[in-house]
Parts: sequence; structure tokens; C-alpha cells
Amino acid sequence: MYFKLFIKYLLRFVLKPLSFVPAILIMYMIFSFSAQDGTTSSNLSYKVSHELVSVADRALDLDLTDRQISRCISKIHFYVRKIAHFSEYFLLAVSVAIPLYVYGIRGIWLVLTAEILCAGFAGLDEIHQLFVKGRGASVRDVLIDSCGALIGIIFVRIFGYIGRKTIFEPLSKQ
Repeated sequence: MYFKLFIKYLLRFVLKPLSFVPAILIMYMIFSFSAQDGTTSSNLSYKVSHELVSVADRALDLDLTDRQISRCISKIHFYVRKIAHFSEYFLLAVSVAIPLYVYGIRGIWLVLTAEILCAGFAGLDEIHQLFVKGRGASVRDVLIDSCGALIGIIFVRIFGYIGRKTIFEPLSKQ
């Protein structure tokens, strides 16, 4: 009896608030990437682009020359940067929406709350970049970030619904 009560309070007052820790860590990661100067940021995404082209070259047995690799990198570099924006905010939205879901926010309120939090952070992040050497703010990046967040929120809603219908409802009927 006391053990069940202890577990209930442990979950409610300790573990539920800790469910926001992943979101805070991802916000810190995004802030850290945005704090890099323009050259460092560009070099990092160039390395990622180079690795992608190198892996594709090896996997597909293309035997590309260094010049061809450089040309491929220059073609995909922009898209790699934008996919990074989308991916960061997809992860942020998932890490924000899950705790909100745990706290009982569902439906359109989950979508609105999580999207406002993520889009607001994206806007603040772009403003932050105005003060970083070699960086600037971009409305396009905020839109890409917001789209990534929206897809992440939809992902959480779908998996939350599936989990509720396939795991938790059958368990509650026993």
C-alpha cells in the first residue's frame, strides 16, 4: 500500500518534471551550434556534406575524382544545412511534445503549445545569430525550423494515439 503510494508520488513530483530535461538539452545543443561563428559553422556542415558524398561514393562504387566530389559537395551543401535545421527542430518538438502529452495536453492544444514554443525558440535563435560573427538571421530558417517542429509534433501525436489504443487501453480493461 505505502509502496504504491510512494511510486505514485515519485512519478508525479520527480519524474514528470524531469521529462523536460531532453528538451532543455536539445535547446542547449541548438544554441551552441548557433553560437559558432560563420566559418566554424560552414566548416562543420562542409564536413558533413563531404562525409555524405564519400559514403555514397563508396556504397555505390562511383569512383569519383576529388574534383567530382567537390562539385557534389557544393551542390548539396545548402540542403545539408537546411536539413540540419529541420532535424534539430524535429527533435526539439518531439522532446517538448512528449512531456506536454504526459501532462495531459492533447489534440490541437498540444500542437499549438508545442509549435509556439518551438517556433518562438527558432525566432529567438535567429535573433541570437545576429550577434554572432559571420552569421545572420533568416526568416526562411525559422520557417524550416517550424516545419520540422510541426512534423515532430505530428509524429508524437500519431505514436501517442497508437500507444494509447494498442497498449494502454487494453491494459486498463484488465
